[in-house]
Amino acid sequence: MKKLSHLTMLLAALLALTSFALAQQKTQPQGQGDQSKLVEIVRNATKQYQDVAKATAAGYSPLFGCVSGSDHGAMGIHYVNGSLLNGTVDATQPQALIYEPSSNGDLQLVGVEFIVDAATWLKTHSSPPVLEGQVFLYVDAPNRYTIPAFFELHVWAWRDNPKGPFVDWNDHVSCAGQ
Repeated sequence: MKKLSHLTMLLAALLALTSFALAQQKTQPQGQGDQSKLVEIVRNATKQYQDVAKATAAGYSPLFGCVSGSDHGAMGIHYVNGSLLNGTVDATQPQALIYEPSSNGDLQLVGVEFIVDAATWLKTHSSPPVLEGQVFLYVDAPNRYTIPAFFELHVWAWRDNPKGPFVDWNDHVSCAGQ
């Protein structure tokens, strides 16, 4: 009887540990590393741009209108700073700030995008740019933006993205307010 009690307790402990491990996998997808570090850096570096007037004063201006996905989600309106499109990456200086338009005309900062011209980057590097362990995606030309091939990384620092903070399309962002 005592053996059966110990076995029951052991099985209960294993079940609890398995449940805990599965919960951890849901909150921290494999291969994502410490997501919060880059998100925190971006939030600290861009908090002043919650006011779009401060973004425009700093050299950011709207480009492409509100970008929405063909089947789900959106990105929003990209405010790009052309002086930062210089082939370098710095977690505190995103090339684009992303705003979601509201029906009353307000813009809410939801994230940023780091953008690097692929030809410029590949002149001195043999692999894509990386920020805090996050590898940039390559977008070939021709593309929907009609610009040369580039590397990009979205960081949803101000709006939760159910698919993760570095996924391009965000189901919690909409262009409906535009």
